[in-house]
Amino acid sequence: MKNHPKTYVLVGLGGRSSMYQDVFLKSHREAARLLAVCDSNEGRLALAADRLKAVNPGLGTYLPADFDAMIREHAPDTVIVCSMDSSHDAYICRALELGCDVITEKPMTTDEQKCQRILDTCRKTGRTVRVTFNYRYSPARSQIKELLSEGIVGTVLSVSFQWLLDTAHGADYYRRWHRNKANSGGLLVHKATHHFDLVNWWLGTYPERVYASGRRAFYTEAQAARYGLANHGARCLACPEAARCNFHLDLTKTGELKALYLDQEHHDGYFRDRCVFDHACSDIEDVMNVVVDYHSGAQMSYSLNAFTPFEGYRIEFNGTKGRLEHVCQESSYVNGDGGVQGGFLADATRTRVYPHFQPPRDIPVRTGEGGHGGGDTVMLNDIFGVPAPDPLRRSADQIQGAYSVLVGIAANRSMASGAAVRIGDLVTGLPDPGFSPVCPGDDRLAYAADACRKWL
Repeated sequence: MKNHPKTYVLVGLGGRSSMYQDVFLKSHREAARLLAVCDSNEGRLALAADRLKAVNPGLGTYLPADFDAMIREHAPDTVIVCSMDSSHDAYICRALELGCDVITEKPMTTDEQKCQRILDTCRKTGRTVRVTFNYRYSPARSQIKELLSEGIVGTVLSVSFQWLLDTAHGADYYRRWHRNKANSGGLLVHKATHHFDLVNWWLGTYPERVYASGRRAFYTEAQAARYGLANHGARCLACPEAARCNFHLDLTKTGELKALYLDQEHHDGYFRDRCVFDHACSDIEDVMNVVVDYHSGAQMSYSLNAFTPFEGYRIEFNGTKGRLEHVCQESSYVNGDGGVQGGFLADATRTRVYPHFQPPRDIPVRTGEGGHGGGDTVMLNDIFGVPAPDPLRRSADQIQGAYSVLVGIAANRSMASGAAVRIGDLVTGLPDPGFSPVCPGDDRLAYAADACRKWL
């Protein structure tokens, strides 16, 4: 007997929703059925209905005020949340209360009060939230998890992690709604939630204390003046400096961006191409440094710079048996320009282990095709297809989503106060995330016992 497809509704129809729309149109259309969509922009609602009519000619379209009616009328199994970060908690919690499970884009939410609300609602309703950390599913990142779990450097004592956003991808955060912390939580929440989650997962532990500093140093009026762009406009469209500006974004020449944003801005007044140097209308940092203490005893120093000449990261794990280095360069893109998000450049990526008292050796890096280093396809199959057994436990729930985002939230609090912030002072009732351990020998047994605590 053929199984009935699971049913979904999708909230938020901006650029990040296209991956999920393709699930229903292409990769998993037999196993997943989209019943309705919801967005605050009537133009994007019409675009989605037209694009998805091949799989559902009667697709329901709803404004946010009609969210409850959408759930009552369609009774979906799951709600997919792709809206602005600051609105995630409202949709997540209401969906849970109405009897649905939730799949949410990262970050799960943007501040500690909203995080507490999600955790409390999950506990009250017995429903679950799945956070789509696609980086976990990339072959190269999964390989690092395996190597650490096998004890290649013993117990990890310290981590050094540097993430670089280039002047295409990085600059794009200063054009969009992400440029305001009230919307996105800043890059330490919106972007770095991926990175903090990777370290939590890689180490098999959770963060306890955070100290951070950061500032806006590059995307400023002073930098515009250095480039000779002091006469720039508020947005790229019709900017008098357009011909000389390397940061100019022409929405008229990029089909998806034009259709999603330029053609729809008359509905809500949202401009996709704000000037990156307009510091007065933006309050997020572009240089950030964070120190994190973990429950396992490990410490991490993390930096994020959003204006570098190339895209990628470098991470180093120092342990009781040696050192593991992983360096990765990714392809550059602007969200919605048709480029591959987080494309993996195999010839610019390497992994090397330095055992104590032995010569170093290179480890062949596993590669993957597609977005986020090949992680998107694997993750989407895990969610919507037929998942394979996964000893790495790459699926993330609301607990792991919380621990990830709370590092960035604590970092924001630390930057504002100048003091270290404890994760336990931000939310209550947050249990062990139940990660698989990475410490060999007796440490593994101790961690397993610790992970068996119940969330009461």
